[in-house]
Amino acid sequence: MPTAPTDWSSIIYKGAESDELDYKAAQNWNELSRGGRAKFVRHCLALANTKGGYVVVGVGEDSNGRPVDFTGLTEEQSKSFDPTSVGNFITRFSDPPIDFTLERPVVDGKCYAVFAVKPFKELPHVCPSNCEDELLRGVFYIRTKDASSRPAYRATELHGIIQRALRNQREMLGRMLRGILYENKLAPTNDVSDASFFSEELLHSRMFFNKHVKSKPGSYRMEFYILPEKYKEDRNTLPELRNAADNAVLLYPGGDTLSDMDFSDSYFTNTSLRGFNNSGCVMMQLWRSGMLHFIGEFPLSNDGKVPFRRLSEFIARSVVFASQYYTALGYTDELLTLNFRMEKSEDLILADGKSPDGRCRIPEIQIKQERSVSDLASGKENHAARLLRSASERFNFEPPSESYFLKEVQESLQR
Repeated sequence: MPTAPTDWSSIIYKGAESDELDYKAAQNWNELSRGGRAKFVRHCLALANTKGGYVVVGVGEDSNGRPVDFTGLTEEQSKSFDPTSVGNFITRFSDPPIDFTLERPVVDGKCYAVFAVKPFKELPHVCPSNCEDELLRGVFYIRTKDASSRPAYRATELHGIIQRALRNQREMLGRMLRGILYENKLAPTNDVSDASFFSEELLHSRMFFNKHVKSKPGSYRMEFYILPEKYKEDRNTLPELRNAADNAVLLYPGGDTLSDMDFSDSYFTNTSLRGFNNSGCVMMQLWRSGMLHFIGEFPLSNDGKVPFRRLSEFIARSVVFASQYYTALGYTDELLTLNFRMEKSEDLILADGKSPDGRCRIPEIQIKQERSVSDLASGKENHAARLLRSASERFNFEPPSESYFLKEVQESLQR
């Protein structure tokens, strides 16, 4: 990272967070709580332990979560980011102290505050004490490609920190950090399951949705996600994801749940294609690793029940989209794990207006099925019907006939 960047506009107008760049909305440092200030410390620790980078204050997010609201700071907000007071607070939670400067550039007539953080030279930075719920004592924070500042909890991540430290000062850090790792039985290993990487991507996707779609009384959430058999971080390029998604939507039967499936304002992150539908209640995230994730929040009916039609449409249209999406990506015989999930489902009532209502007695519905891509594509309606049947069974819902679920799936795709 350059120590004195001259092109501040390229940093401020980047428009996407990364493992070297984080944006914060305009705020006054003096008015922040300890927890609010600790968030800045966490980002600075993570950047310093990774590649270095920048935290830009004065850029907010639009409705889709993109950092493109370039408000800048007021004069009072700008003055609050005093290098001495800010530096003293950050230094208290970093051992050794982070090497950073606090710049206040003016771009297009607007003032911003920028933390310019350098990567560690000798020792990586550990947090020496707790602070609210943001900082934990004894933790090495790192910056990930999907712009998350989190603890390094995998052996491979700790190994990466060690390798960088060894390159900087091989003899001293080799003795100290190798001793720490082996004493705690965290010797470096590459034996990390594919599921753990997919789980982390899924967690980030859920966290982003929770940040932008607040849970409301009288509503429920449904998720549909697919995990390929093997994890490969850069399996597909971002343009390939876009083309496959466009192809899936083009062939899509349509309807009001996934116009609910119209993610026309989708955009690229570093690791995925993300977008919200027109109503803002459903989010799509297609990861370069091959994972597909839909998550949505929906209102209960006027009588406080889950409409069967809504459940049928969400499952049917998600399965059809997925079958066309993976086919467009060129997947053929690879095994996919299809997952449907509904949280806080206990005591929810499923009603179709034709059959007796069904009531769910479990706190969470989780359904998993394995299908090859070719099998999914050739029998998508039948697979959707099986998934719908399994979900309905969790509600103790009894259909009027054996062919009911397939018929409902077909009608959902035609509506």
